[in-house]
Amino acid sequence: MRGRGPAARTGEIVESLEASLTFDDNRLASLVFGQYDQNVAHIERRLDVVATALGNHLVIKGSPEAAEKARKVFERLYARVRASGTALTLGDVDGAIQETTQQGTLFPAAEVSAEPDRPVFDQIATRRRGAVRARNPAQDAYIKLLRTRELVFAEGPAGTGKTWLAVGHAVSLLEQGHVERIILSRPAVEAGERLGFLPGDMRDKVDPYLRPIYDALYDFMEARHVDRGLQTGIIEIAPLAFMRGRTLTNAVVLLDEAQNTTSMQMKMFLTRLGENSRMIITGDPSQVDLPPGQRSGLVEAVNILDGVEGIGRVTFRDVDVVRHDLVRRIVTAYESAAHGEHDSDRNPNPRRRPSA
Repeated sequence: MRGRGPAARTGEIVESLEASLTFDDNRLASLVFGQYDQNVAHIERRLDVVATALGNHLVIKGSPEAAEKARKVFERLYARVRASGTALTLGDVDGAIQETTQQGTLFPAAEVSAEPDRPVFDQIATRRRGAVRARNPAQDAYIKLLRTRELVFAEGPAGTGKTWLAVGHAVSLLEQGHVERIILSRPAVEAGERLGFLPGDMRDKVDPYLRPIYDALYDFMEARHVDRGLQTGIIEIAPLAFMRGRTLTNAVVLLDEAQNTTSMQMKMFLTRLGENSRMIITGDPSQVDLPPGQRSGLVEAVNILDGVEGIGRVTFRDVDVVRHDLVRRIVTAYESAAHGEHDSDRNPNPRRRPSA
């Protein structure tokens, strides 16, 4: 039903829309709404609507465009929990909002109305995790590049899913038999701290640096399969310094934190690619921990290799952060501060004219 909302300015009447939804299953509806209706509140904030949930019934009020988009988001989320039977995270909700927005720009309105839960973003599927769908256009482009390119560079801030999706893709290729092993590597550079010599064998020394990759592995694989893979060499931890002279065949090779490689290290690593192998290189150029004056191998490589056939590149922005809303705002604040510093470096006192 349509109504008239409050006037934004004197004499102006803003049209509003009220949409109602009734879901078949109360339990699934509660998964869509979230604990204490947190998903409903999140959608209200993101889409500027008012939504009231009661049992399996939902009423949405807002501008016609916003209310209609919210309705499609809830329908998409219901289709997702009906297929998986599991609870949603706020990241899943953000993904549904992004996917609904993208769907509206890619398909005619009639098709969107007929298939509200039509998949738009690509996905990665593993045995343990099931289907994991991209949550924004950047992640969608990333997954498509992982499928179609032998070498992919992924740059961007923390929390955008660069490493997590790369590990998921590697696990899916291993499970499907397209490759025989997964090789994980990263430069052993401390983030502003001196850790000294670490005890133990090679794996013990490298493990602290590869913890984010291990976390992703346990997300996509059963713990016993990860442990067995590490014991048998199907999953290999290869410190970057020990990669020289090797040819990596029938493998997915992941280099994480690549912004901390030197030019020589990056060139050496790139030339390890062998027959039937895929290489994924991830990093954040804004978090280089190399000594002052030393250029990042990642920054240099993406410039040199720009346009080379068979190489894909995706750049994530602060708006693509999916870890937590607060992380997105933190990244945005730091980027704004960095741009401000650069501006002030160029012209410390913009009001004063330079002397002749």
